[in-house]
Amino acid sequence: MSSEQPKQQPICVGIGEILWDLLPKGKVLGGAPGNVVGIANQLGLKGILVSSVGDDQLGHEILERIGQKGLDKKGLRVLKDLPTGVVDVTLDAKGVPTFNIRQPAAWDAIVMDDERRQLAKSASLIVFGTLAQRDPRSQKGIMEFIKAAPASCIKVVDVNLRPPFIMESVIRESLELADVLKLNETELPVLAKIFGLSGDETSQLKQLHARFDLDVIAYTLGPRGSRMITATSDISHPFVDAVVVDTVGAGDSFVAVVATGMLLGMEISKIQEMANRVAAFVCTQVGGTPTLPEDLVKIFKKQQHV
Repeated sequence: MSSEQPKQQPICVGIGEILWDLLPKGKVLGGAPGNVVGIANQLGLKGILVSSVGDDQLGHEILERIGQKGLDKKGLRVLKDLPTGVVDVTLDAKGVPTFNIRQPAAWDAIVMDDERRQLAKSASLIVFGTLAQRDPRSQKGIMEFIKAAPASCIKVVDVNLRPPFIMESVIRESLELADVLKLNETELPVLAKIFGLSGDETSQLKQLHARFDLDVIAYTLGPRGSRMITATSDISHPFVDAVVVDTVGAGDSFVAVVATGMLLGMEISKIQEMANRVAAFVCTQVGGTPTLPEDLVKIFKKQQHV
């Protein structure tokens, strides 16, 4: 009889904001970490969100929705003294969103406790951003969580810069802890100014990669596609044609695929191709975590059994 134990499902933790996006067509569950783990969960990982909601109707709706999506709720906390996060989203003629992120919100108080500490120790992958660190309480809690993770854990930061919540110290510390950086073409000039990066786009990306000893930079270019920068390669991939409904969550789905692909040991070029395909699909849907087509999902589930 074989003594081989069944393979454990890798744990992908998204830590940060969970909220309602108030879109022109209605209310949609949002927040980058929730979008990322929602997609990663569909790709075969065990997605767990670490965040906080208010003890109000919107908060209890989030808990119910998280359960419906099949996500583990052990990382969520209900706070009595802060409201559930809400973001007013307006879309321009091309479907590009503008955000009004209300403050304060329950996700401003993500603090460590024993259960979260144990969760950090079991994580294979942690995805975090800078927006959720706008409040010192969550900034401290998120940094403690990441530092409690094992050395083997892949740490992915999406800088998700949202004025006025752009803080140099937060960005710097986040990059110092990260293995993978995801940013877009509007965020690179901001980082270039903060860190004194010189030269053209390529030069600035290479300087960022070297300065923070990153494994990968995933750089999204909207309709121009994306680039993946490593120590030895710089791969470009064109945008996948799609009829855009809205772009909410497209970048988050890109992050989810990059993180999942790296954890599963996929080739960088294949990861990038799949990230573009998934992000393009998300652009054709309303909200950030639509149900992905089976032909996209099966590629990742098959990889887990290789």
